[in-house]
Amino acid sequence: MPGNIRGILWLSIGAFLFSITDVIVKQLGRKFDPTELALFRYGIGMIILAPIFIKMGLAELKTKRIGMHILRMSLAMIAQLGIFVTVINMPLADATAIFFSKPLFTTVVAVILIGEIVNGRRWIATIVGFIGVVIMIRPGAETINPIALIGVGSALAFATANVLIRVLSKTEPPNRILFYYHIGGILVFTGPAIWSWTTPIGIEWGMLISIAVLTTIGMTCFVRAFSAGEANAVGPIEYVRLIYAALFGYFLFSEVPSIWTGVGAALIVASAIYIARDEARKGAAPT
Repeated sequence: MPGNIRGILWLSIGAFLFSITDVIVKQLGRKFDPTELALFRYGIGMIILAPIFIKMGLAELKTKRIGMHILRMSLAMIAQLGIFVTVINMPLADATAIFFSKPLFTTVVAVILIGEIVNGRRWIATIVGFIGVVIMIRPGAETINPIALIGVGSALAFATANVLIRVLSKTEPPNRILFYYHIGGILVFTGPAIWSWTTPIGIEWGMLISIAVLTTIGMTCFVRAFSAGEANAVGPIEYVRLIYAALFGYFLFSEVPSIWTGVGAALIVASAIYIARDEARKGAAPT
């Protein structure tokens, strides 16, 4: 098959796995504290990646930029916890749409932190996307859902963490960044998870483990997708997660997306797709 078709298939599989992960998190969130879910996410993830870290050895895992690692992983861990809280307490379609605002925040954060140059059309797309976020949160309503604000904050934190990866990647290989990210997650969430611990029963063990397993496989699918196909052709397929989220939310949790979710999500997705295509064109331009 052509590379773009293979990339689209890989990304479709990855998006589906991430959606299944959200369903499992939402189901488990009725009983387990988000910090316990996070501990399983990082602990099992560390076990899965352990062979890679062992092969690297202490010499390759050592870093001279521990402060930057701590800052980056702190933001990412806050974002991960916020995502769990949002998925558990909001309709899946709403939570998924809010998380897709991450590219919008990435544009702004990259300008502030690393001085990235952004053209006028991309700024317009970013503003349109933020209008979509505002529509979903509806600040003019009688009450603002605080969980929605947590979701937006999580998207901002993840966007900032991703920009810091660009800074770290000048000296740090990806697997070293992953190592400190997982170690940090285990250290941070062990205490709170023990404090709020609920012992899993039967299939719950498998469901908790699957959060990390499915996330790892989903990330692998995304890597394969962008390795096989062009980013501007493959990338927009990720937004099929909104369809999965709406279907799972409706059939499994009796969630019916509001008209505000549809309008806001459409603006967010349209602007994010434009930003992705603009990034792809910039990457393909001769230097």
